Amino acid sequence: MAKTALGGDPVTTNGELPAVGSQAPDFNLTGADLNDVTLADFKGKKKLLSIVPSLDTPVCATSTKKFNDHAEGRDDVVMLIVSADLPFSMSRFCGAENTKAVKTLSMMRDRNFAKDYGVLIQDGPLKGITARAVVVLDANDKVVYSELVPDIKNEPDYDKALAALK
Repeated sequence: MAKTALGGDPVTTNGELPAVGSQAPDFNLTGADLNDVTLADFKGKKKLLSIVPSLDTPVCATSTKKFNDHAEGRDDVVMLIVSADLPFSMSRFCGAENTKAVKTLSMMRDRNFAKDYGVLIQDGPLKGITARAVVVLDANDKVVYSELVPDIKNEPDYDKALAALK
């Protein structure tokens, strides 16, 4: 179990993020079109997984917009925003914020992604959804960077995450 915080109050996750150098766990998430999406759908591309509790919070919204800005014009990279939000609300957010360069993925059908990536919150008011984390994968789905943000109310280290995509 990993430790993070929510506004300074300790929060525990179900495990640890995938280790740098390891093969990323496959996933089955739900896309905006309600179709299943797996890691194989992005074969051959570098991937940044921005794992957030909900796009309906200021920090999640900010990080999604920042990653969107860095995704524009990059054909070799896909920025995946993963949350417990329904695909409909994620699509509304992206439309309202003009974040077309990121791909939103929902855990609406199950929480296996959160369990497999070690980010499922076990206690506190956000129990059952994800902690804030970033995992960067190379084109072969090897983990090249991971960060469990020390406090869910804080933004991730953009510079380090984006540097891992080079």
